[in-house]
Amino acid sequence: MSTDAIGVDTHVEDISATTPESERVLPAVMRSEWTKLRSVRSTVWALVATVGITVGFGILFCLAYTARYDRLALSERRTVDPTLLSLRGLFLSSLAIGVLGVLVMSSEYATGMIRSTLAAVPQRRALLAGKAIVFGTVALITSIASAFAAFGAGQAILSRKHLGTSLSDPTVLRAVVGAGIYLTIIGLLGLALGTILRRTAGSIATLVALVFIADVLVEALPSPWNTDIGKFLPGNAGLALFSVRPNSDRLSPGPALVVLLVWLVGGLVVATIALTRRDA
Repeated sequence: MSTDAIGVDTHVEDISATTPESERVLPAVMRSEWTKLRSVRSTVWALVATVGITVGFGILFCLAYTARYDRLALSERRTVDPTLLSLRGLFLSSLAIGVLGVLVMSSEYATGMIRSTLAAVPQRRALLAGKAIVFGTVALITSIASAFAAFGAGQAILSRKHLGTSLSDPTVLRAVVGAGIYLTIIGLLGLALGTILRRTAGSIATLVALVFIADVLVEALPSPWNTDIGKFLPGNAGLALFSVRPNSDRLSPGPALVVLLVWLVGGLVVATIALTRRDA
């Protein structure tokens, strides 16, 4: 995924000139950010990758499970979570949406476009808020759609073995919507990291470490530290959000959502401070 797109675009409105009223700054920023976001190739490819990975890998996991279902032990059959199985692709698609979030800001620093952006929008808090709102909206729509598509495709495959579930079953709808919310939060967390670190490679590496590697490292801790700490990491909190079956090693969905929001709000607060206090 190239870093050449977001930020190279020249569609930056002179907001200070066209919207003298302070209350109109944010809508003007959002219009400008929407123009930049939809005008670049990296956005399209990242969103396509998010949908493709979520749905494609969900289908593959469900096909693999049904292919060996007759050889599974009875205990494995009883503990399967059909909803989670069809949403397994989220573990990889979260990387795609997270990288796009990083690029929304970091590529402007990489190309030097950030100077033009800040000259047009001297209100830096409004700039970050506009980017977060526009990108968050696009990410949420894409993520929710891909989660429902993956669920539908996966359940169609699992129903061949009479394993499928439906959205009307208890907590299933919550899990599918939770999957979309999780992807959106990871994308916005990528935006925050891109703002804080300014470098694409460093921001992506930090995102991967936080969402994927941290879980593995915490598992090496002695019990009960591994579970006590691990359940508050973004990856495990997300897993709790889009799982149907409860697990004593994970938080329940409500607290898991709170944990993810704390991570996101903390990241955006640090990003806001970094953006307002540092030179471009």
